[in-house]
Amino acid sequence: MTVTSAPRRLPVVLRNPAFGAVWAAQVLTQAAGRMFQVGVVWWLVAHALGGEDDGGRGLASGIFLAVSTLPAVALAPLVATVITRCSHRTVLASTAAAAGLVAAVTAGWTSLASPPAVVAYAAALLLAGCQALFDPCLTTSVPELVDDADIEAATGFELATQSLAGLAGGLLGPLVVDAWDLTGIVAGCAGAYLVAALLVSVTRFPRGAAAAGDDAAAASGAAPPRRTLRQILADHPFIRRVLLCFATVNLFSTALYVVMPLYTRSVLHADGSTAAALETALGIGTLLGSFTGARVPGSPTAVGGSCLALMAAALATPGLLTDRAAIVGALIVAGWCVGTIGVRFVALFQRLVPAADKPGFFAMMQALLGATFPLSSLLFGALGDHLSPRVLCVLQAVGLVPLAVALWWTGRHPDAPAGAADETGPAASDAAPAMAPAAGNPPLEKAR
Repeated sequence: MTVTSAPRRLPVVLRNPAFGAVWAAQVLTQAAGRMFQVGVVWWLVAHALGGEDDGGRGLASGIFLAVSTLPAVALAPLVATVITRCSHRTVLASTAAAAGLVAAVTAGWTSLASPPAVVAYAAALLLAGCQALFDPCLTTSVPELVDDADIEAATGFELATQSLAGLAGGLLGPLVVDAWDLTGIVAGCAGAYLVAALLVSVTRFPRGAAAAGDDAAAASGAAPPRRTLRQILADHPFIRRVLLCFATVNLFSTALYVVMPLYTRSVLHADGSTAAALETALGIGTLLGSFTGARVPGSPTAVGGSCLALMAAALATPGLLTDRAAIVGALIVAGWCVGTIGVRFVALFQRLVPAADKPGFFAMMQALLGATFPLSSLLFGALGDHLSPRVLCVLQAVGLVPLAVALWWTGRHPDAPAGAADETGPAASDAAPAMAPAAGNPPLEKAR
């Protein structure tokens, strides 16, 4: 008997040109946003406040990162409404184009004169507002772009966008600032946003008509009406507990974006190339996690709890050692944990949340997970003016340990859905085959 193996399928990003184009647009927008964030933080730490005492750098960078995350929290109800009522293709193209115009105007200003820090803060607020609408809209649009069998693979690629954004933005941000100052950053962002807008505007959403039919049925009473964010969470207690846990995790984990530039400047006494290397290590780890996380055996909550414990050890490493190779390795591990948790839980949410609730849910998820980011940025930024960055690294790790236990426990709660705690849950049994092509043919950043 001759055994023939089934032909290997191309990854969904190549099999589906529409999804590939929209995914490329998301790569561009999130890479631009990440490059802007990382670059401006480095500009504040190493250039704008370079002649001042270190005491002002932590708070200045913390305020900037807090401003960058406020729109995702404050605009969540508006985002859910817009995504529900408007064409997803129009929303995606319009927000990318608006971000491109904001970046282009800022680039023109910075090329004419050296701007005050408030200009960077204002641009960050506007760009973050556009991204707060773009990201959940694209997540909601996945069923309009791919067949149901490809949703999990498409989700993996979408999460990988954050990894690619962290990789590209983290690498380019400090280097561009050192070479071309703030003007180089915003000019590059303008180009990326405008190209993304063009890609979306010329792409047809192949399953958009079916989604529109579902919306019309809901409006006519043939399907359940859209519900408020509070109602969605009230009906999903397991998801509510998981998201609250991750929101608290972000209080400690996202502080890394404040701590690492301070660590590079104050502990390693290094330049932008070292800052870029550390950011790149985190991006590489997250990218690896996005494409290998589905293969990790175990239930989502068990894998998530283990990853949080491992992340705690990784984040403590820079506080205990100052060896650059060890720090790079630790950041790769921390990034892998973020990517693994992301792909397992977003895929689980895609399956658990009813289609009618997804627009509101994903907007709410982004807002809830981002709610602690401004607090984290301000808290650790202010602490960075008084404590060593090494102490802050250990503080991050200590905060994650009880949360690892809490996440593991959520899967064993009586109202946890099937598959949340079982070793053969949806993410474990279905994700690996779906992600296999993507892992074999590689294409951010968001627990966030």
